[in-house]
Amino acid sequence: MLRACFTRQQKYVSERLKRLLNSWQLFFLLVVFVKIKFFSKKGLFFLVIFALVVFIASKINFSPIIGAQNQSFTFFQFFGPIAGGFLGPVFGALSVLIAQAAEFFLSGKAIEPTNILRLTPMLFAAFYFGKYLQKKSLKDASIFIPLACMALFWLHPVGQQAWFYALYWLIPVFAKLFSKRLVARSFGATFTAHAIGSTIWLYTIPMPAEAWIALIPIVAIERTAFALGISASYVAFNTFLSKIDSIVSTGLQIDKAYVFGKKMFRLSA
Repeated sequence: MLRACFTRQQKYVSERLKRLLNSWQLFFLLVVFVKIKFFSKKGLFFLVIFALVVFIASKINFSPIIGAQNQSFTFFQFFGPIAGGFLGPVFGALSVLIAQAAEFFLSGKAIEPTNILRLTPMLFAAFYFGKYLQKKSLKDASIFIPLACMALFWLHPVGQQAWFYALYWLIPVFAKLFSKRLVARSFGATFTAHAIGSTIWLYTIPMPAEAWIALIPIVAIERTAFALGISASYVAFNTFLSKIDSIVSTGLQIDKAYVFGKKMFRLSA
């Protein structure tokens, strides 16, 4: 009996190790492919650091997702969008996708529609946070996304009963007026993620209008915390990468205005 139990345990550990090894191999191949097709060395440098932090932060829960069993917002929400600030909106979103996909496979998560859809909100948040939106079409898209979510929310029967919930998504639109301000970009990014996530949730998970209305004050607290976390993590990443850049050139879009120090406080004043 004891021997059989040990054999089963050994088999389980072996399968987990094999699965983890396969996941790492998949991640390695994904990074090589992305390096060849999309990223320069500087982008790959950021991607590796970013993916590592994503993997760790995704293991630390922040608050439970109401209406979903055994699911929580993690500390990834506090810095996910900043990739757009260093690599631009498109490549920033792509790096978020790669980092999340790596964490997804390495954690052995089930390939289910709900789990896959949960990867999308942060992509749009990183796109919104991207500082270098040179093309007018990209600027328009970052505003169109939350407005489209509002329309989809109001088209749903339950959304019509809790229509004022979607007014939160005007925040990314108005935040664009102050896009040079880090806190405004952070609020815009986290509420863009909120718009995408809530719209997906509305159409995939049954939840009464009363529950959506009850979430309104909770959303305000959570998203304020996320926005402040995004701002703080952007400063932290800028400061860290600036130190690295002073030793060896990274070529990344480091925002000197948000490198922690006396200069940052003078510029913010």
